Amino acid sequence: MIYESKILNVTLKRPKIHFVPDVVYAQVPTFEKPIQPLQTDLLIPQIPKKLPAVIFVTGGGFISANRARMPQLRMHLAESGFVVASINYRTVPNSTFPAPLEDVKSAIRFLKASAQKFNVDAEKIFLIGDSAGGYLTAFAAVTNGDKIFNVGDNLDQSSEIAAAVNLFGFVDIKSLKAFPQMLESLNVPVEETNPLNYISKNSAPMLLMHGSADNIVSPAQTDLLFQALKNHGVEAERYIVPNANHADDYWQQQEIFDVITEFLIRRL
Repeated sequence: MIYESKILNVTLKRPKIHFVPDVVYAQVPTFEKPIQPLQTDLLIPQIPKKLPAVIFVTGGGFISANRARMPQLRMHLAESGFVVASINYRTVPNSTFPAPLEDVKSAIRFLKASAQKFNVDAEKIFLIGDSAGGYLTAFAAVTNGDKIFNVGDNLDQSSEIAAAVNLFGFVDIKSLKAFPQMLESLNVPVEETNPLNYISKNSAPMLLMHGSADNIVSPAQTDLLFQALKNHGVEAERYIVPNANHADDYWQQQEIFDVITEFLIRRL
């Protein structure tokens, strides 16, 4: 007897993704070590052309910066044709503000400088961050290309981005009783830690998303930023996700991924 195999016709919709872990993007000082390597994990779609890139900035209350977080979103973006670089950054108590923001900008510069190596279009780099990472993402976006806390209008063109996505991030550190470690570690006036004070014509377009049931960061925080961006003429969109809490299962759903991906694609 001869048995017949079944035929499975396959449509090519997803690219092959190469995972490149533990790439050092900067070496920085901390209170604990004179040189601390900062690392990124890369997802690189195997597509024969220069690709846009997303730098994912993890949350963690400034206590941790686990770049392994939100793998579903990162893989979705890679399958959609983005090189994805998930980074860690300096945290308390071994560093103070604005060290983590400097690290985010260093990651942008690194990816641009390494564009040829990682098949990246250096003019199409985006940021996505959640919670504390959303705050850092928003800060990097509103100071787009500006040197941090420097007097004058000196521009750092190499850290410019095309747009940013802020997932349930905050803007006003003074209001966050959940993050006392950050408040205690500041080495600049608290007013200087509010991204609202830095919005300008150079600020990057931004998508903001927040859960209506967030019990850690109030949805009012992203609304403050949204209103300020719109009032300054900066392109911005904001979505409220009913019933979603802080970093819960709602943020792993396809509807969320679709809104984020479509926002990024429109800016290509």
